[in-house]
Amino acid sequence: MYQEVDGGYAVFASKAGADTNPDWLHNLKANPETTIEVGSETHEVRARLAEGKEHESIWERQKSDYAFFAEYEAKTARDHIPVVVLERSQ
Repeated sequence: MYQEVDGGYAVFASKAGADTNPDWLHNLKANPETTIEVGSETHEVRARLAEGKEHESIWERQKSDYAFFAEYEAKTARDHIPVVVLERSQ
């Protein structure tokens, strides 16, 4: 699941509320340049972690739009669920 954000997309390392981050998050941290498919379109992107107010804004919107993300947050022992911004390459 993704959320459109200015300049790209946000994805959520929720792992359904598990206490560990999903493996794909570690892969993106190690190799942030990647390609994604959205619908029938392909985009070159660079992944980065959202921090601070940016993280809070994106995460709060996701929980508001999809209540099960709030359930994931309540379930996990992690400090927070990482939000990854996939910025489209120009």
